[in-house]
Amino acid sequence: MVTSANLAWRPTASLSVMQLRAQLMARIRHYFAEQQVLEVETPILQQAGNTDPMIDNLQCSYGAHGVLEQGYYLQTSPEYAMKRLLAAGSGPIYQVCKVFRDGESGRRHSPEFTLLEWYRPGFDLYALMDEVEELVSRLMALDDGAVRITYTDLFQHFIGVDPIQDEVTLLRNHALKFGITVSEQSDERDFWLDLLLSHIIEPELKTLGRLVFVYDYPATQAALAQINADGLAERFELYLDGVELANGYYELADGDEQRRRFVNDNNRRRSLGKSQVPIDESLLMALNAGLPGSAGVALGLDRLLMCLSKTTSLEEVLTFPIGCRT
Repeated sequence: MVTSANLAWRPTASLSVMQLRAQLMARIRHYFAEQQVLEVETPILQQAGNTDPMIDNLQCSYGAHGVLEQGYYLQTSPEYAMKRLLAAGSGPIYQVCKVFRDGESGRRHSPEFTLLEWYRPGFDLYALMDEVEELVSRLMALDDGAVRITYTDLFQHFIGVDPIQDEVTLLRNHALKFGITVSEQSDERDFWLDLLLSHIIEPELKTLGRLVFVYDYPATQAALAQINADGLAERFELYLDGVELANGYYELADGDEQRRRFVNDNNRRRSLGKSQVPIDESLLMALNAGLPGSAGVALGLDRLLMCLSKTTSLEEVLTFPIGCRT
């Protein structure tokens, strides 16, 4: 007798979706070959993790003959290693790789997923947005063009608040007005901005268009991006059919400023009761040696495949998913 239990070994992705993934990978590699962007490979295991307070690292240990010698982090992104290649003179590069983030599960989240990341020396943020739009439009057969809107204009359009200037109390009141209830009464602006973005704005983004770029983020959300003359982060995010797909920066090249941000991240992690993460000294040395002016972006390929295959969850595009069942 065949039951659901004894069929649990089977992949959750259909053969047609697996074939579509293979075609997608081939087309991506063909595109970057046309653009003369070099494909590279960097280690998944890292001695330093991601300090971002909102990202939890997965860790593993390595030891010879049962003796622990070194703890490692599974990469949350190949960014640090790829920037070291840029500083060493690699020129434009891209990578398709597995990345890992602890605690991520759900319809659009998995602790293990596939990322496309690339860097363009000599590009500013707008040139990179042009290229991202060209690639995604080609892969998705879109011809309508992308909508581009600043972070501030986005909040003013959908909620009627200024995310940079308005008081935190006003942001909190708007969250309550829209029915968002949380147990944490934070005084942090970014906490309330993230809630308003994820609960109110993102579900409505499709009303602007299929492809939507949001750019000019608050400086507090710069991560590894430079801050422009207006005090805003040179960062964009791309949404496809309302699904967050890519995150891009004009890359911070100042090693001292990057160290300061890493230290601030770890201080924030401590205040949240999270473990501190070793700072990547090799990245900082690379920045101090000289990172060429570059724009870079990370794009989630599993989510792109979801949109391409018209499926509704990562479970349908991953062969053997972990932690992303609905």
